[in-house]
Amino acid sequence: MNNTIYKLLQKEHVSGYDIFKTIFKDNLKSLREYAHMTQFQVAEKLNVPVSTYANWEQGRREPCIADIFKLLYVFDVTANDLFDCENFDM
Repeated sequence: MNNTIYKLLQKEHVSGYDIFKTIFKDNLKSLREYAHMTQFQVAEKLNVPVSTYANWEQGRREPCIADIFKLLYVFDVTANDLFDCENFDM
């Protein structure tokens, strides 16, 4: 297992803090901003309500696997880009 992921899993277990949800929501927001898109524009491309997309970015909810694939397509990125945890400050 990747050493970074292993350390994050240990830290998450000890702290009870949902580290991976934080990584996902931060990366999602960064990708949207890099694409110069609004939450409304992304939601429209994904065919989801803007409130649903906003909840993903705020870490209140998580997208289903089908929506994750749509996100990868909309932002033209790989899963590694969306779920990258290498740059997370431990």
